[in-house]
Amino acid sequence: MNEKNKLLTIGQFASLHGINKKTLMWYDEIGLFQPAVIHPKNGYRYYNYHQSSILETILLLRELDVSVSEIQEFMKNRSAASLKCLLDEKIADLDRRISHLNGIRETLCSQRQNMLTLLTMDLSGISIVEKEERCLVTVDINDATSFDQEVEMITAETRRYQLHRLHDATYGTMIPVQELSSGNFSNYTKLFIEIPFPIHRDGLHIQPAGTYLQAFHKGDWNGIPCKYQELLAYAKTHGFTLSGFAYEMGINENVIDNMDDYITQIEVKISKET
Repeated sequence: MNEKNKLLTIGQFASLHGINKKTLMWYDEIGLFQPAVIHPKNGYRYYNYHQSSILETILLLRELDVSVSEIQEFMKNRSAASLKCLLDEKIADLDRRISHLNGIRETLCSQRQNMLTLLTMDLSGISIVEKEERCLVTVDINDATSFDQEVEMITAETRRYQLHRLHDATYGTMIPVQELSSGNFSNYTKLFIEIPFPIHRDGLHIQPAGTYLQAFHKGDWNGIPCKYQELLAYAKTHGFTLSGFAYEMGINENVIDNMDDYITQIEVKISKET
């Protein structure tokens, strides 16, 4: 007898495919996948090798979260075209899930870096760092924008870009360098969100790559103007020109209980005066 036509017990067939034999029994009961032979006397189920590819297709679809009813419908009209259509849809879903998981990973890496910064750096000093370009979603604000309005706008953007939660992304505020130079340390003009997965660049704010001054402020936001005065003095002393925006974001919100311990990271692009 050809070995591929040899009948396998339900236990052997289940073991071959790495599943529980109860799964095969359930598939049989609902009419999704039936044995090749049922013994007429004892009712034992037997399967053959040729059924393996069909079962593997079912198991693959289940792993892709295809519902049993969808699989049953597919099995009734099984064809290359119907399988391609179903797989196209599930591949697109899987790509979205992978993108979301990559975004979560980016967020976790960013938070881990923030914690490393807290543990290893002198937060009272000013340092020079190299930054890569990043794309930011921004919303415009001004002195008249209330905190409630800011929350509403940020929430709307997280929904627009299909973030599951606000903290799936890095967010903060921006203030133009010209406002800092004029001593207007509270004239913020934008809120930003860094989406942790690739999106179209059209309409986004590009934070340019380059050399940045980096500083940290501990405490509530009322003390931040003093830190900007330090930054301006540092830049003047070392012959740096500030450009673009200063970017602020909190880096330890998830490990503190009050604003006295809140740490704001400030970064602003610089160039050497000639």
